[in-house]
Amino acid sequence: MTEVRDEEPGNGVVTAFGRQLKLLRTRAGMERAELGKRLGYSPETVASIEQGRRIPQARFIEKADEALGAGGVLTALKEEVGRAQYPAFFRDAARLEADAHELFLYAVQAVPGLLQTEEYTRALLAMRRPLLDEDTIEQRVAARLSRQEAFSRWPAPLVSFVIEEAVLRKPFGGTAVLRGVLENILLIGHKRNVEIQVMPNDREDNAGVDGPFTLITPRKGDQLAYLEVQGRSILVTDRDEVRSISARYGIIRSQALTPRESLGFVEKVLGEL
Repeated sequence: MTEVRDEEPGNGVVTAFGRQLKLLRTRAGMERAELGKRLGYSPETVASIEQGRRIPQARFIEKADEALGAGGVLTALKEEVGRAQYPAFFRDAARLEADAHELFLYAVQAVPGLLQTEEYTRALLAMRRPLLDEDTIEQRVAARLSRQEAFSRWPAPLVSFVIEEAVLRKPFGGTAVLRGVLENILLIGHKRNVEIQVMPNDREDNAGVDGPFTLITPRKGDQLAYLEVQGRSILVTDRDEVRSISARYGIIRSQALTPRESLGFVEKVLGEL
């Protein structure tokens, strides 16, 4: 069992990437303005990345590697730099999620990140206290949305969600934002590898009273459980404990509405907005 706390996004690999970028640019005899023009970015953005103050997106890394004739030196860091977009407490889970064969999520506070829209994600991050700066918000929005590539990769992972009804009614960001995320839930819920279930408020039996969790089954390896609260996370690897959480998820699913009933329920909530 490993516990990780939150921290700001900058870290060693981002600093190292920035220094490598500056070295390659200097060797190529380019000013920041020239490199920025070739890549479609401002000189200020290039400077921020070189100084380790901004995390570059994958597109920037690929274009910079080509423009500077780096021969893969920069793209070799793309995966590690990409993980730096996430808050520290989620990085291990993000790596496991990206290679998962199965994902089972129980949500009680907000719509799961894999189902969020850009507007919903930005609204959640803007409400964080202490406040996040704008660059951090944009980085985390991009990172969270990039996780949704899981739905389009092949072979596709099997993904199951159980979402508390109260989550579907919380107007984070306003009614328009809520409407957008409910529409997204319906869209993703019709994918063949996805099952979404709703736990109605009127259920007298609910095995999820201990809170939210995610079960992750890697393509190679044993199932793990991921728990998150107040900027801290725990990866549970003990087989007996994971087995217990997995059994609990099975009970929660049996107590919730069926996937077909749940999509109808989401449509009903959407129609009430």
